[in-house]
Amino acid sequence: MREQDRRDPETHDPSRFETHRVDAPPPSFEPRDLWADDVALREGIALAGAQGHADSLQAYGRLAGDELYRLGFDANRDRPRLRTHDRHGRRIDVVEFHPAYHRLLEQAKAHGVAGLSWQEKGRRAHVARAALSYLHHQAEAGTSCPLTMTHAAVPVLRREPALREWADKAAAPRYDPRDVPVADKAGLTIGMGMTEKQGGSDVRSNATTATPLPAGDGYALVGHKWFFSAPMSDGFLVLAQAPGGLACFLMPRRLADGTKNAFRLMRLKDKLGDWANASSEVEFCGAQAWRVGEEGRGVATILEMVMLTRLDCMLGAAAEVRMALAQALHHARHRRAFGRRLVEHPLMANVLADLAIESEAATAFALHVAAVVDAAATDREAAAFARIATAIGKYWLCRRAPALVNEAQECLGGAGYVEESILPRLYRQAPLNSIWEGSGNIQCLDVLRALSREPGATRALQGALEQAAASHPLLEREAAGLNQQLAASEVPEAQARSLVERLALVLQGSALLAVGSPLAEAFLRSRLGGEHGLAMGTLPSDLDFTGILSRALPV
Repeated sequence: MREQDRRDPETHDPSRFETHRVDAPPPSFEPRDLWADDVALREGIALAGAQGHADSLQAYGRLAGDELYRLGFDANRDRPRLRTHDRHGRRIDVVEFHPAYHRLLEQAKAHGVAGLSWQEKGRRAHVARAALSYLHHQAEAGTSCPLTMTHAAVPVLRREPALREWADKAAAPRYDPRDVPVADKAGLTIGMGMTEKQGGSDVRSNATTATPLPAGDGYALVGHKWFFSAPMSDGFLVLAQAPGGLACFLMPRRLADGTKNAFRLMRLKDKLGDWANASSEVEFCGAQAWRVGEEGRGVATILEMVMLTRLDCMLGAAAEVRMALAQALHHARHRRAFGRRLVEHPLMANVLADLAIESEAATAFALHVAAVVDAAATDREAAAFARIATAIGKYWLCRRAPALVNEAQECLGGAGYVEESILPRLYRQAPLNSIWEGSGNIQCLDVLRALSREPGATRALQGALEQAAASHPLLEREAAGLNQQLAASEVPEAQARSLVERLALVLQGSALLAVGSPLAEAFLRSRLGGEHGLAMGTLPSDLDFTGILSRALPV
């Protein structure tokens, strides 16, 4: 008998070498209906009067929680690559993306993430577009960058009749990734180039020059931009020093005759956040551009755009917190430890409930501001409030997001720290919105500037505080202190963050009460009533954690 025939079959049974067994691991998160899952989102849409868009939002919520969610992993796994020259040595400055990136943008544009506000008049289109952006950002945040800039550029471009084609095609529900002139496209995207190495947030120190060309052919730009976002966009809004002072310009990627404009992509940023989208450094070598607005009025020209991008920063922060919460709660409902599901442990339930309260407050506040922005076109008081509320909201929601996403990561332990999970991507992305378009200090200083120079903004804010005060004793107490501070002498700059934080909490609490959220009382007790510690998971133990979590995400 051969040697192998004399071996004990049991000795060589592969199952003997199994070292562990996993009982009921958490199932995959997707597919989920992000619209149906989110009670706070649906209630906010109804309160704002945008329920006429519910069918479209539900369709996109299903798409975002399934196909777009999966595409997000592919788009971030294969990072963009810069090709400065072709194989013949010709300068091309092309950034290549994974096909998933283009599919994400295609679906987003088709469903109105970048253009619904401008395609429809009335019916709370701004609010519905805000909800679409919130849903999209949960699936993949990187593509939100060109979508946000494209959306916000439309009203700026519409100021110049000669640029009407650009505005209309930016708002159109079409995405075309081809590197061709705008005349050959049904839809386009817009990027931005504001920041320079020596300036940062101080855009008035920009050194890029804009020299008028003869025969009304626009301007020639010479200079650099330290951050040049979404470099494969069809056009870019940039700031440069014209003879009459700082001005805003539209710089096309391709000129009308099909030639590439005179700029050079120097490198792509190796950045902390998402890896799907590209950010670059660029040099302008006499690039042709068209002025938008008057010379010397560059900052004023982009102010409307800034308000819209700040709103999207709020929405992005709320979306990141919402997705992080959903991931943590989904995991805790299925993962077992120490004989029970994680969600059944009282301390874990406290942490998750705390995250749920924070998430709902962020969503309610962001949607409330979106409704105000919607009304701003026809209501001067709403416009004044939107001006200051977007700065308050951008500061506070974006400031909170990184810590909240990290708290959700901790609920998963090591599983929340590896790239197979979406949480590392959310954590890398979370600080971006607090830095992009003006850091936290810039937002707080802008609030002080508005309070000291714009009486309409002060009156609008005081009106919001009066409305909040009438809705709850804790808000009445806090609003009284804030009104006293606003009525006193100028707020010291060093106290700007403290003031804005208090304003944000009052506005969040008021938004929760306005929408009738059952979490409003818990938010007010913990955030304004002193019944909370410095860390998450320090809610009063008498709160109904089970009820809070049932509302946060359907089982």
